Amino acid sequence: MTRKKATFVLAASLFMPFQQSAHSATATTTLAVTAQVLSTCVVVAAPLAFGVYDPAANSDSTSIITVTCTNGLPYQVGLDGGQSGPAATEARNMTGLVSGDSLPYALYRDSARSLNWGNTPGTDTVAATAALVPSLHTVYGRIESGKYVSADNYSDLVNVTVTY
Repeated sequence: MTRKKATFVLAASLFMPFQQSAHSATATTTLAVTAQVLSTCVVVAAPLAFGVYDPAANSDSTSIITVTCTNGLPYQVGLDGGQSGPAATEARNMTGLVSGDSLPYALYRDSARSLNWGNTPGTDTVAATAALVPSLHTVYGRIESGKYVSADNYSDLVNVTVTY
């Protein structure tokens, strides 16, 4: 081989990619990926506003309670007695801001307003099982007619409890 050809072959071989030997080997393993999902729930309640009450007729209103829990988790939603006391679920009262008068009202689990919504799981609560989307539960409120109280702004705070 002439000197020019040998130089060219040597120079060309420097720019060629390194070829692996036929005796190369590999090693593999697995990567474990894990997570633990705990049972959990989040609850949000919209205000229930009766508006202006006229004692000549029942005053009805509704609210929505939104519950988001771990998929497939059974749960129950309860409402306490408000500021009338946690056990007073069948005798809730709003209190006048200035007068201090009590204006009785009720919260129900059904649109017919016949099933009191209380706070005893398995008795007077709403039971459901969580799905992939938030669950909406309607609260049906009523102030019975014939409640002649002082002109005032009345309010109460009811605790919503999700048991799971």
